[in-house]
Amino acid sequence: MSGRNPKSGADAFKPRRPVLADVAKRAGVSISLVSIVMRGVPGASPANRERILKVAADLGYVPDARARMLRQERSHLLGVMFGVQQLFHADVVEGIYAAAETTGYEVVLSAVTNARPESRAVDTLLADHCEAVLLIGPQSAKSWLTDLAARLPVVVVARSINAPGVDAVRTAEAKGIGLAVDHLVALGHSRVFHIDGGNAPGADQRRRGFRAAMQRHGLVPVSVSGGLADVDGAEATSRILNGANLPTAILAYNDRCATGVLDTLYRAGVKVPAQISVVGFDDTHLAGLSHIDLTTVRQDASVMARLAVQRAVARLDGPEEQRTPRDSVVPPALVVRGSTSRAPRPEKAWKRRG
Repeated sequence: MSGRNPKSGADAFKPRRPVLADVAKRAGVSISLVSIVMRGVPGASPANRERILKVAADLGYVPDARARMLRQERSHLLGVMFGVQQLFHADVVEGIYAAAETTGYEVVLSAVTNARPESRAVDTLLADHCEAVLLIGPQSAKSWLTDLAARLPVVVVARSINAPGVDAVRTAEAKGIGLAVDHLVALGHSRVFHIDGGNAPGADQRRRGFRAAMQRHGLVPVSVSGGLADVDGAEATSRILNGANLPTAILAYNDRCATGVLDTLYRAGVKVPAQISVVGFDDTHLAGLSHIDLTTVRQDASVMARLAVQRAVARLDGPEEQRTPRDSVVPPALVVRGSTSRAPRPEKAWKRRG
């Protein structure tokens, strides 16, 4: 009776990851000696250390950092929750990796999607034994964030939050919107519409900032309901173009919303910026693409990421005076590109057909 190989198909050709025992067997030494060398601690002669490292390299052995950390009392893991569809979140994540590089902490990511709520994303980070969590643009209730902060350090990024035990790192939202309004007014625009962010983080601050800036210039603020995504910007712009009054400039909640604005204006035959100027918010990499060339308000993702990591590490390892939660506010900046220009003369303004 012939035997049967339990491995078949793709599994039969899948290489097994080398482990300490493989290195020890090839080098002719004990597993404990290999462990000493891999951990970089004293106890191995120079000759043994050199031979073991060479064998490990030849075998392609890579130490399992996650397993090593979990065997210790602390994991040295920073959990990061982010929205998979948000461009600005991706920029912040990139900055978090760079900022964590020299801290001795590793980064664990958990995404929020339409089918994966924030609670599940955070549960995954807790299951991975993360020591602190950095939440980018969370929309969960303040009470939920407060409860989470009772378990471990929580740093909220890109949202104003006044919750016990929670650190916040954010942009001065109202000031950023004010910079955009000032820019448009300086170009002669008096009919400026704001497509807001609905219930998104920072939307209330931007709405208030828009209203205050317009009133400061003696102008009537007009806000249109919108949202985070390009489809929100597109739908809001369609309503604007079908309305009784037309703007000479549109200020979108964020860059992604602004791309929906630009697409709808283009399809309607509106010239940007000759007939309607458009401004975004965030200054994601999308805004700088040559075919978009979007004037926008810059949130400094790298600075916000660095401050968020610093706060998480300070809460974990810093002196007592640094462990009190803080509200860190990063100043915004206006980035002027090709989507804004002087307000059109009445005879050059876009007029609805029919």
